[in-house]
Amino acid sequence: MFLGARGLLRNWQVGDGREEEAARAVLARAPRGDLDAAIATLDEFASHEKLLVNIGDEKGAILDQAVRRAAPRRALELGAYVGYSALRIARALPSGGHLFSVELNPANAEIARRIVAHAGVANRITFIVGSLGDGGRTLADLRDKHGFSAGSVDFVFVDHAKQAYLPDLLRILDAGWLHPGSVVVADNVRFPGAPKYRRYMEAEQGKRWRSVRHDAHAEYQGWLRDVVFESTLV
Repeated sequence: MFLGARGLLRNWQVGDGREEEAARAVLARAPRGDLDAAIATLDEFASHEKLLVNIGDEKGAILDQAVRRAAPRRALELGAYVGYSALRIARALPSGGHLFSVELNPANAEIARRIVAHAGVANRITFIVGSLGDGGRTLADLRDKHGFSAGSVDFVFVDHAKQAYLPDLLRILDAGWLHPGSVVVADNVRFPGAPKYRRYMEAEQGKRWRSVRHDAHAEYQGWLRDVVFESTLV
């Protein structure tokens, strides 16, 4: 993992093939159409074989609860990685809810599609290759191809490049897609850290946003502390 850190920061794959190995593990070990088994297989792989940089089981439970509270009809994810959080969100969506997941790395997006299809929830998730900071192309695709419009997004999960958390949130706000009551969940606010995002949410507490801080641990271990922010637009 440490040897692949530079590649991870550049293209959001560790670089040693573990993402593809994780996909093969799901397809080999989880029965087709079994969403719970697909999630459990990824947790087992990341815990005992090779660490994956998805939200993980402990913080995943926080994400589950936030999705259920929000009951979103339209959810947006920034950072699909191998599709782990997308599986968890899909499991918690209400009937008729749909997740749109934006992933910078085409290889990650393809791995996530395969895992999601095997788990039987491809009809609840759409993967888009791109970035909200790519000069407007992905924002335009979400608007023109996928029907994003004023007040149409109920829930956002942010788990991609940490320095992009705040700029991408501001892009979503500027697009007008959120509404009072929309919920934004951000992983890794403490580790590896998103300090500008954290300071923004703290400054806006009780004004534009109402945030709850969830203390937890970084992925798949119990000694390194992390924080998840769950923020509701006022």
